[in-house]
Amino acid sequence: MDRWLWGYLESLRRRPRAGAGTRHLIVAICDHYEPYRDQASQTTARAYVDRWATEYPTMAAEFRDADGCMPRHTFFYPEEEYDPVCMAQLGTLMQQGCGEVEIHLHHRNDTPEGLREKLVRFRDLLHRAHGMLGETGINRGGHRDTEERSSVAYAFIHGNWSLCNSRPDRDWCGVNEELGILAETGCYADLTFPSAPSPTQPRMVNAIYRASDQPEGCGHDRGVRVKVKGEKEEHPTSNTQHPTSKELLLVQGPLGLDLGRRKWGVLPRLENAELSGANPPTPGRAGLWARTGIHVEGRPEWIFAKLHTHGCVPKNSDVLLGEPIRAMHRQLQRQYNDGTAWQLHYVTAREMVNMIRAAEDGCTDSPGHCRDYAINQPPAMQS
Repeated sequence: MDRWLWGYLESLRRRPRAGAGTRHLIVAICDHYEPYRDQASQTTARAYVDRWATEYPTMAAEFRDADGCMPRHTFFYPEEEYDPVCMAQLGTLMQQGCGEVEIHLHHRNDTPEGLREKLVRFRDLLHRAHGMLGETGINRGGHRDTEERSSVAYAFIHGNWSLCNSRPDRDWCGVNEELGILAETGCYADLTFPSAPSPTQPRMVNAIYRASDQPEGCGHDRGVRVKVKGEKEEHPTSNTQHPTSKELLLVQGPLGLDLGRRKWGVLPRLENAELSGANPPTPGRAGLWARTGIHVEGRPEWIFAKLHTHGCVPKNSDVLLGEPIRAMHRQLQRQYNDGTAWQLHYVTAREMVNMIRAAEDGCTDSPGHCRDYAINQPPAMQS
């Protein structure tokens, strides 16, 4: 907590105040989706995915946001667990409007060259074999500008929270210059954090920002907050930018102290946007996500709530496919989708980033009209 407490206190100062007009709550559930976790057998892993393919559409069909969209789930699938049968099942969920697939990676003692090879190979495999991952270089009419200008784009979550060698022991990564390699291979955003209580938690908290590599690693520890173009720039104190590194967008979920839930009746519990069997969604938590107020500076009425989970843990699946998640959605509908004070938008990671990009460009329309603003839908969703 010593790493991020100051950043948390700073985020309290930046919380937007309610103003006139409609506010928008934009909710994404980003799943570290690992069917082969804990050395699961192929039969067990595929059974996990089968359960999701069967039960998720039934649950999601009960709810609609302000745009008429059902709850969407983003499956960050590990490169090292590739299984074409699992991908086919997730593809059926994509075609039903239930979510999208993005890239997750666990790697250890890696090199820049090894990381680049893994990302490019898995990116191209998902896109070419399964029609997954969006594209940039597509104009607003949905047509490819030129073959050269279009490129596959992906969102990323780092396994073991250890982006850019951020673990104190430097394990489960090995690459200090990870942000630049991600950006160069088509990554449009990292959505790994928050990771507290892990020591990998960055000092920057409750932020949408851009960062670049530092020679010592942990380039994402600080960065420049995303603002509506034309807003006054405010550069936080940070190390000198690595001269050869590309910037990468980082989208964080809510992190803070929940004064309404206390450990032993005394200490405030940690709110880190996790949805799990041990930390299920509650009406009080939903209110805290909204009050945290993560936003693009200059567009305070668009509130982004990026939640995370590990959906292939059976106890978590029970929460995410059963009554606890239904109760969460009912609460979101009641409190944040009246159409006047609030509008609710269920989004994938790609759609959330598109809305961020639109806000940055000064869009004042409903964020629901910006789902495909910069990164087009994956081909599997267009067929």
